[in-house]
Amino acid sequence: MSRAGEPRSYGLQGSDAATMYDCDDTPIRARSHAMKTPHQSPESVSLQRKAFMSLLIGVTLAFAFVIWPYFGAVFWGAVLAIVFAPLNRLLLRSQRPGTAAGITLGVIVVIVILPLTLLSVAVLQEIAAFYEMIKTGKIDFADYFLRIIALLPAWVTGLLERLGLSDLGLVQQKVVDALTKGSQAVAAQALSLGHDTLELVVGFFVMLYLLFFLLRDGAGLARRITQALPLAEQHKRMLGVKFIAVIRATVKGNVSVAALQGALGGLIFWLLDIHGPVLWGVVMAFLSLLPAIGAALVWGPVALYLLAIGEVWQGSVLVLFGMLVIGLVDNLLRPMLVGKDTRMPDFIVLISTLGGMALFGLNGFVIGPVIAAMFIVVWDIFTRAHAGTGRY
Repeated sequence: MSRAGEPRSYGLQGSDAATMYDCDDTPIRARSHAMKTPHQSPESVSLQRKAFMSLLIGVTLAFAFVIWPYFGAVFWGAVLAIVFAPLNRLLLRSQRPGTAAGITLGVIVVIVILPLTLLSVAVLQEIAAFYEMIKTGKIDFADYFLRIIALLPAWVTGLLERLGLSDLGLVQQKVVDALTKGSQAVAAQALSLGHDTLELVVGFFVMLYLLFFLLRDGAGLARRITQALPLAEQHKRMLGVKFIAVIRATVKGNVSVAALQGALGGLIFWLLDIHGPVLWGVVMAFLSLLPAIGAALVWGPVALYLLAIGEVWQGSVLVLFGMLVIGLVDNLLRPMLVGKDTRMPDFIVLISTLGGMALFGLNGFVIGPVIAAMFIVVWDIFTRAHAGTGRY
């Protein structure tokens, strides 16, 4: 310790290096700390905390409002980063973070984005051809409806008559009205096609841009978010593990089932020489995101139509294939790929998927099960804490 009048030394060793003394033997650090942090009343501290929390919530909501127009791009960028994180970690063993993220992004483009683009082009072509057949009269829904009515039981026919749905003229008028409204809607959308296309392209590149940085820096970002959560460490781990497991299982499971069901549906349509097998296969794939009933909404009415026009063997083959092959994929693979990894009952997976898609559209088939999983985990934490120490 320096005495009064002696020069002060800052080259101290050991524990003395943490504290410097002035000529009056008062620690400089302690004095400066006392000057910087004067005594505050509890009311003042509480007010400051409330003000800061209000600021924190306000800027968070403002940031969410800013990125909301590109919610889909941000959402799918995060989902793809989580799904392909194992591949990125594998590449990190021999590559730099930026190089590993670039290679992973290239793999995603080749095996996910490029096939979806080519499939979309094929579907658009078949939609145009299908619309032309409706316009020229090669496809007559009123005639199909009349043939199906002829095969229905008497009690069903009577019910349709009471509802006014067995009159051919009325059916034709409804079909014409529906097509007219559809044409008007298409014309209205065509006016904004350029703007929508620009938004789609911008959103696509926003997703790719964000995906690269999430692959490269996602681990550090996840740690910072986890550290900011005011929860116990074991609870953070439980929530994080369940969150990632549900997203991976839901995306891989549902997408795998939907792709397989759509491919099988398109194949049987092609073998039975049904027009637009690619179109109907894609429709079945999207509807397959609805567990249990999805693909049947397509092959069921088509099989009924084939039976109505006298093509009994084609209709019978479609019914058997739909029930025994397409349905088997849904009944066996979905619980294995989705329910097993998420460790959620099948009925919760079904209800959360349906509710999520009703609220959030296509994004809901991921968001719904994630919310359900978080619900189960949080209540599990609550019940364990309540039965134990009562602390969270």
